[in-house]
This record gives sequence, structure tokens and C-alpha cells, in this order.
Amino acid sequence: MSLPITVLVYSDSRATRHRVAAALGHRPAADLPELDFLEVATPAMVVQRMDSGGVDAAILDGEATPAGGMGIAKQLKDELDDCPPVVVLTGRPIDDWLARWSRADAAVPHPVDPAELTAAVVGVLRTRLQAGIVPAS
Repeated sequence: MSLPITVLVYSDSRATRHRVAAALGHRPAADLPELDFLEVATPAMVVQRMDSGGVDAAILDGEATPAGGMGIAKQLKDELDDCPPVVVLTGRPIDDWLARWSRADAAVPHPVDPAELTAAVVGVLRTRLQAGIVPAS
């Protein structure tokens, strides 16, 4: 039995965090281990949890306040030597340029489409596993 994959989900909105987890489910792809969600509501907790390790991927709400997920993604990518993949939720599809600036590995616009979110998250997780990086849990 393989270790579960820990996915950090950041948003100041509990409803958004729950929508993300529900959209993905605990087993979004048969070839991946089960997902465990770590819901985080503050930017400081995102940085602390990502810095301490044990997170395999992060989904960051670009519309969160007081700090949006794209700024946090940029900070994480700049500061962590081996930053796990980051998926940002953008306010609009045309905000992809900002997601690229943040160095996010993928971007999905609000409102969250379960199929699009699943494709993005499964894609970054498969890339990580193919690179030989096993779940950090």
C-alpha cells in the first residue's frame, strides 16, 4: 500500500477549500495514491506548512485575502529549494499570464470546474511521481 499524497489547499473561504477537495475526491486517478487534504486559511500557515515539508502539492486560491495565491506561489517557488508543484486558482481565464509570473505549475480559473482541476492536479502529481519524488507524507 502506498503512502497517501498530501495536498495543501489554501483559501480564506472555507467553501472554496471544500469545493476544491470535493472536486478532486480522494482518488482522482487510479494510478495515483489516495489524496489527503490539508486545508489552510492563512498565508502564514501556508508558508509554515510548506517550509516544514510533508506536502506533495499545493492548490492556492488566487482570489484569497489578505494574500492571494499567486503571490504566495511566487514566494514559495523563490524560497523553497524543492518546492512541490503549485496549482493556482485564478479569478479569470485571462489571468494565466499572472499564473506564469507566479511560477505556478498549473492554473485553473474560478469557478472551479472539477474536470479541469482534476486534470491539472493529476498532471502535476504524475510529473512529480515520474521524476521519482514519492509522496512526502
